Amino acid sequence: MTTPTCSPETLASADTIIALALDEDLQQRGDLTSLATVPASKTASVNIVVREAGFLSGVVLIARVYSALCARDDAAAGAVTVETKMADGTEVSAGDVVATVSGPIRLLLTGERVVLNFLIHLSGIASKTAEFVKRAEGSQAVILDTRKTLPGYRLLHKYAVRCGGGTNHRMGLFDGMLIKDNHLAARGNASVADAVTAARDYLSSLSLDLPVEIEVDTLAQLQDALAARPEIVLLDNMKTTQLQQAIAIRDKLSPSTLLEASGGVNLETIGCIAGTGVDRISIGAITHSAPALDLGYDWPW
Repeated sequence: MTTPTCSPETLASADTIIALALDEDLQQRGDLTSLATVPASKTASVNIVVREAGFLSGVVLIARVYSALCARDDAAAGAVTVETKMADGTEVSAGDVVATVSGPIRLLLTGERVVLNFLIHLSGIASKTAEFVKRAEGSQAVILDTRKTLPGYRLLHKYAVRCGGGTNHRMGLFDGMLIKDNHLAARGNASVADAVTAARDYLSSLSLDLPVEIEVDTLAQLQDALAARPEIVLLDNMKTTQLQQAIAIRDKLSPSTLLEASGGVNLETIGCIAGTGVDRISIGAITHSAPALDLGYDWPW
């Protein structure tokens, strides 16, 4: 897998979270334990090691954590060096060395938990995404994330999904049009096609060239929606037989419309869902329920 691009916007978002993490740990007093027990002159090199198989994400943040930590003390500027040995998006096995961090032991210890919190969390998302991608192999379906992310972590979570081979859905409410059941209910108009037309007219009024996606939960709603030829229809919580019927209806009424399955998707069902021929599968669990991937610092003593 190629290393995904970590955008400047994502790195800027990460820097904000790194600053918050260091403030939580240190406030105005610093790392009391390390200051009390470790001589300032002591230096070491420590390896960051994978404890279980998975996919990496967050490696790009290791140096940024230590740079931010050193910036809190002018005397520590440049005191820590980070040698990365494996890139984000890499498939790893237990025992693999991700990076070597060198410098004053006090600083290495102070940044350890912050670094690991990023690595285990983001690598967990990448690893869970990769599991879904693997089980959908042989189909045309792409695996998508959702907006079910922790506040402030949206860009990092989306980056981690790409590290696992997944594809990003819209980043927020500002960059995509997704008409959901609550939007339809709030309109007081049962016509799904009318909602698609209203959405397209609004985008046109703003000179925005964005696809219109609409959620349906019945085949009747799908037929209604396809009359307006939306770019994407999200098929919510449909059984595989319904998904197959939906594809036949789409092929007849609006062949250019992409069909996205969502709801009830897990590692046991993903293969059957992908096998129906849907174009996209969105899965909230890859960000909101991914278990951490175990990584740790291996000290030289």
